[in-house]
Amino acid sequence: MSMLAKIAEIESEMARTQRNKATAHHLGLLKARLAKLRRELITPKGGSGGAAGEGFDVAKTGDARIGFVGFPSVGKSTLLSNLAGVYSEVAAYEFTTLTTVPGVIRYKGAKIQLLDLPGIIEGAKDGKGRGRQVIAVARTCNLILIVLDVLKPLGHKKLIEHELEGFGIRLNKQPPNIGFKRKDKGGINFTATCGQSELDGDTVKSILAEYKIHNADITLRSDSTADDLIDVVEGNRVYVPCIYVLNKIDQISIEELDIIYKVPHCVPISAHHRWNFDDLLERMWDYLRLVRIYTKPKGQLPDYTSPVVLPDGRTAVEDFCLKIHKNLMKELKYALVWGASVKHNPQKVGKDHVMDDEDVIQLVKK
Repeated sequence: MSMLAKIAEIESEMARTQRNKATAHHLGLLKARLAKLRRELITPKGGSGGAAGEGFDVAKTGDARIGFVGFPSVGKSTLLSNLAGVYSEVAAYEFTTLTTVPGVIRYKGAKIQLLDLPGIIEGAKDGKGRGRQVIAVARTCNLILIVLDVLKPLGHKKLIEHELEGFGIRLNKQPPNIGFKRKDKGGINFTATCGQSELDGDTVKSILAEYKIHNADITLRSDSTADDLIDVVEGNRVYVPCIYVLNKIDQISIEELDIIYKVPHCVPISAHHRWNFDDLLERMWDYLRLVRIYTKPKGQLPDYTSPVVLPDGRTAVEDFCLKIHKNLMKELKYALVWGASVKHNPQKVGKDHVMDDEDVIQLVKK
């Protein structure tokens, strides 16, 4: 039986199985088997997932990368060209791919790469052709925009989510709060620090047995599901923020628009008329969580035109130095920082000091 047939068989069995406490154990096992088959589909045994494939040598440039996902004729290309056309400072796109439509925009001092990913729906699910490569590119994005036709959003939304979820991309989720440590001996040591509605010791042991793991410490620190445990064991999931862009709002009423605005993670726009682009760009900026650090040469005013942009969570002075040049840390004596992250301006700080958005820094060398 082919791998696709096995996946279809497991999916149909899961669909037939009623969900209750009695079947949780069995469903957990099926989910583990399905996750293993999907992983083998993307990265076959004995290989690293195949060659990159012609046209997918996409160089990651700029401070962040946003992938556009959606069905044909929902307005992805119009959105891309209008966004890049209106807000781009450069028309020369730094790409070497023929199949991914590129764009670069500058927003709030950050250079953001836009990728219109083709065929993520049509090619990915069967694991052949370009599906694998498209998924690989989608996994490297800092933010995914799922572009939907406002007249038929829900069906398309579910299909795209199912496709991305099936290949290890988790949208608008945090990694599960589960401790997992393999051991050489001692069996399965299961601990739950709070009440569990789905997982118990037997279910955890059976899921781990499916992965041939018989010695491990498992700590559940929140109410977790079988899917959460499988994600932790697989260890190859990526957690990506996502915005649902509902296009073609020029075709609906004001009342319908008011309802759409209440849906979480949604931004209604008209790509053709360039309506609500400001709101979309502001939301993109919020979800990317980028931090701008301005530089100040000694005896000069700060340079507010071209900030050094760092990802949230990696904004220490050391991260700043490494972004500019790897050898800069060896020469650093201390740094002077002005801004929200310090108590007085300027403040003398070391390499571990964490900076906030729009701080100003001056490096003092040895």
